[in-house]
Amino acid sequence: MSKFVCSKFKLFFDSFMKIFTNEDIRAIDRQTIDTENVTSLELIQRVASGVACEIVARWNPSKKLTIFAGPGNNGADALATARLLVEQGFAPTVYLFNIGGDRLSHDCRDCRDELLAAVPGIDFTEVTGRFTTPELNSQHLVIDGLFGSGLREPLSGGFKSLVQYVNESKATIVSIDVPSGMFGDWNSQAINRNIIHANLTLAIQFPRLAFFIADNADLVGEWKVIEIGLSYDAIRQTPSDFHLVEGKEVKKLLKKRQPFASKADFGSALLVAGSYGMMGAAVLSARGASRAGAGKITVHSPQCGFEIMQSSVPEVMFDADRHKLILSDIHPEHDYSAIGIGPGIGTNEQTVDALDHFFKVYDKPLIIDADALNCIALRPSMLNHLPVLSVLTPHAGEFDRLFDVQPSAEARLRKAIEISHYQNLLILLKGRHTALVRPDGKVYFNSTGTPAMATAGSGDVLTGVITSFMAQGFRPEVSALIGAYVHGLAGEIAAEKHGEYGVTAGDIAANIGIAIKRIMTL
Repeated sequence: MSKFVCSKFKLFFDSFMKIFTNEDIRAIDRQTIDTENVTSLELIQRVASGVACEIVARWNPSKKLTIFAGPGNNGADALATARLLVEQGFAPTVYLFNIGGDRLSHDCRDCRDELLAAVPGIDFTEVTGRFTTPELNSQHLVIDGLFGSGLREPLSGGFKSLVQYVNESKATIVSIDVPSGMFGDWNSQAINRNIIHANLTLAIQFPRLAFFIADNADLVGEWKVIEIGLSYDAIRQTPSDFHLVEGKEVKKLLKKRQPFASKADFGSALLVAGSYGMMGAAVLSARGASRAGAGKITVHSPQCGFEIMQSSVPEVMFDADRHKLILSDIHPEHDYSAIGIGPGIGTNEQTVDALDHFFKVYDKPLIIDADALNCIALRPSMLNHLPVLSVLTPHAGEFDRLFDVQPSAEARLRKAIEISHYQNLLILLKGRHTALVRPDGKVYFNSTGTPAMATAGSGDVLTGVITSFMAQGFRPEVSALIGAYVHGLAGEIAAEKHGEYGVTAGDIAANIGIAIKRIMTL
């Protein structure tokens, strides 16, 4: 049976950027038009202005430019963009697809007529039947305005063939709204080769859920939001289950320290970490916790870790396990403000037994990472004894060991939403856009981080950081959210100095305090 879902689980972080579904965005569009005396054609002109500005800022007018416009309002955006780019000195070749001769939306038809009236000599083809693909190569810039997020079915027939041809041409591709063939929300049935592989996606007003899922990275490329002034009231009043975590909102959650504060004001953290040959994980976790500001930190490790911990992180206290080499008992002697478990503890049977017993007797939220997750995978019944609102921090492999192998990153996220609700746990699914999944179905994507953080020990540092914030009195979900943001920013700062190839987990830990300082000065 599921544990109860806490009725007091409040809606935190509502100020974070909302990531809306396609249906929500259409409703916001309609409300903007209805309440702010704005026409749909005016919104299209705003999109075109934003897209054109971005093109002009990145490419010279001498660039060979081909524009593909579909029959709907995504095509209207592309046609309006073509007119503005001509004014800036570009000479685009434009293809408007009106298969059958009567498929254009009202706005698309108006934008076609306006383009032809404003630029009589433009290289323009309206495709109503058979189509001969133009020659494209790596020297071309293509603006993809075939289909936006309103697409309801996968591409087929001629459009599928055109997309495949454009992808194979090696041209630089800019997609308006979303890459043609991709859905803005979920893409479980999508076939990547039948979807535009954009180099740049210019999203309209909001990023889309699909942008934050690893499966779609090669489709979306770089993405940027084009602001078009949709109704603030409509945006504010429309609820969303998905959000993007950014710095100014994290700053609001962090607390400024008072002049007369003492270490007792910032809690005591216990890290259950390390074993013979893996004490580095305990060291990194402790360093992360220290830099994140906990008042007192204790590490519980096998006896073999005593000298390593005392010499590597003298700021922390050491609590020795009864075993010399492995973790065999977890019996905290003090009432710690927060406990993080897992980095480097191994999966010895005695360790699994120790965790099993501890989970059955401890009733406060925990941070559970790394080998603690692997131990649970070996004995899944432990899931039913985890304290409510504990934070699990799996990467993809650890998640799949716990909850069965998932066929895609999208499937993994959807499974995390299901498990979080059923087990009443917080799941911090680590990745490029680490996702905090709450039992109420809310998901918060982290905006910081860099490929430089794909290095051994990075997750151990994160465990220490989250544990440190929880020790300081932050709620578990707040600790996980702030911790992921700070950790990612620390990685970015480390990469500024060492480059993407040269960052170590120790560099990330060393920059945790600098990352917090940078956030506090936003």
